[in-house]
Amino acid sequence: MILWLKLFTCLVSIGYAGYYLSRYGDIIAEKTGMSASWVGLILLATATSLPELVAGITAVTAVNAPNIAVGNALGSTVFNLAFLVILDALYQRETLYSRAAQGHILSTSLGALMIAFAGFSLLLDQAGMSPKLGHIGLYTPFFVLVYFVAIRAVHRYEQRTIDAYTEASTERYPNITLQKAIVGYLAAALVVIAAGTWLPFVASDIALIMGWGQSFVGTLLVAAVTSAPEIVVTISALRIGAVNMAIANLLGSNLFNIIYLAIDDIFYTQDSLFTHVEAGHALTAFTAVMMSTLVIIGITFRPQKPAVLKLTWISLGLLLLYVLNTLVMYQHGK
Repeated sequence: MILWLKLFTCLVSIGYAGYYLSRYGDIIAEKTGMSASWVGLILLATATSLPELVAGITAVTAVNAPNIAVGNALGSTVFNLAFLVILDALYQRETLYSRAAQGHILSTSLGALMIAFAGFSLLLDQAGMSPKLGHIGLYTPFFVLVYFVAIRAVHRYEQRTIDAYTEASTERYPNITLQKAIVGYLAAALVVIAAGTWLPFVASDIALIMGWGQSFVGTLLVAAVTSAPEIVVTISALRIGAVNMAIANLLGSNLFNIIYLAIDDIFYTQDSLFTHVEAGHALTAFTAVMMSTLVIIGITFRPQKPAVLKLTWISLGLLLLYVLNTLVMYQHGK
């Protein structure tokens, strides 16, 4: 019970601080005029993805649990896509996919490409066919290259829309100064860093006490906890009617989850990261690719009516794939 209480404490801390991290990041971007720039995009994206980064680095350094790090990164992609099921159920006006902008197809496709490349690289490394640069797998520089190409493509696609919005909008936070926003951002970041550093230790103990595999714990529990900021921000966006902002927050974060695998590989000095993890993580990667494909089909086909329990058949497919992946990881994780 103490371990589960510790996990719940991490969840609450990361979720609460993550919300303010995103909010103050948005304020800083507005106050400094960075909303339509590379710096602004990176600042806001880092706000919701910081827990995955901190937990991953801690897992491969202090805890020596690469399976938790890889499970966290890949499990977060599956979790983000599965949360679209909740959004579909909460969205009352129409179906979620009938309101989704066509531009989400680009970010979803690029995310699926990076996830598929991660799964492909993992299987190559497991077979001893992936060359290395010292202790770093050759896939790591390719992750970085594909990531910057992908984020550049998304940025160029949305640049005119973002610029137009920035020019037309009024100041949204007139009562909060830039100094206060920076202090709030740093304070929230420290809380997220502390909880994210503690989380892999708690997850490792849970895996040991419960007799669960680290891959399963990383894919299910750690991924869910570190995704708390994305979930809080997503629900907040849906409550104010910004459905496309909610969808974009989930789909866009998958690009960052994969680049964190490259960062984890750099910090894991024993060998290349994928050499010392279970091949079952490839299942999670390719499950995320299948789920991404379903999302692309949903945005393209745009179902107008729910099928079962206020969910479209797209969401039912996403839920089924998530449950199957969880069951398989539980049964076969070492």
